[in-house]
Amino acid sequence: MINPELLSLLSPLSQEESEALDCIRRGQSIPSIPKPVIKASELLEQGKHIDIVPHVRFKESPPHIHDYVEVVYMCRGKTTHIVNGNTVLLKNGELLFLHQSSEHSVLMTGEEDIAINFIILPSFFVGPLKMLGYENTPLRSFIINCLYGEIPSVGYMHFRVADAPIIQNLVENLIWSLKTETLSRRTSNEYTMGLLLLNLIDCTDKLSHSTQTEELIFSILDYIERNYKTSSLSELSKSLGYSRSYLSHEIKSKTGKSFIELVHEKRLAQAQFLLKNTKLAISQIADQVGYCNSSYFYRLFQKEFGFSPLKYRNTR
Repeated sequence: MINPELLSLLSPLSQEESEALDCIRRGQSIPSIPKPVIKASELLEQGKHIDIVPHVRFKESPPHIHDYVEVVYMCRGKTTHIVNGNTVLLKNGELLFLHQSSEHSVLMTGEEDIAINFIILPSFFVGPLKMLGYENTPLRSFIINCLYGEIPSVGYMHFRVADAPIIQNLVENLIWSLKTETLSRRTSNEYTMGLLLLNLIDCTDKLSHSTQTEELIFSILDYIERNYKTSSLSELSKSLGYSRSYLSHEIKSKTGKSFIELVHEKRLAQAQFLLKNTKLAISQIADQVGYCNSSYFYRLFQKEFGFSPLKYRNTR
């Protein structure tokens, strides 16, 4: 549940909301000027790369796109979003990430439906992205698409994380910080966003999918995340009920990499973490991430990163 003090700051009606509510009570139509493109320059003060704007209640938001990344956090109640033709019901405590190219509209909400929109310039993610490492996770790929303006297949990510206290705390900390933000807090906000993204990466099972294909790919990536040491395409195909050839084709088609390439990517990323944060022997690390042959591990690591595991440990 959201901090009561924070909720009390977000609950009062704005002038725009009061005017819209008056129109509803009088049975009048609510004046609205469609904006097909909403620009960050209209919402962000000069020099800011991230800010928050409360969602306007009692009014519909007609279809539009942004030139920024929008993240919607549902503080209380619910909102219905239409993103690229897909209906997304965002409930209390959930997060919705929107790519800047996505067409987005929101149905009318009531007084108890309180949402916060994070307005984020893509460049803000440069710092947080460094915290995510090099694993090919759905969220990391989405952030990279936002950063470089590449259009993803769906255009949004819906995280049902109301039951994840650490994520709720991080989002609330970010809201508090932005309500009192000075330019000097940018680094702190980047760090908080990085922590939020890191925790969301561990919530693939709470990620809502818009299509069967997207759900399949996320299931595959989640399987690799949890079973990278012993994962095999044969085991995965039995678990999901698809043939090896079909899974192999879908993985390559949707991620640009083969199943074994994704497994190696995860194993080597975990090896990086162990090299940096433990004193385990390199042969032990190789075994822990799934390589019984240390020489093979050395060759893969050297090929992927351009230097040996030992040099990585000594220079990081």
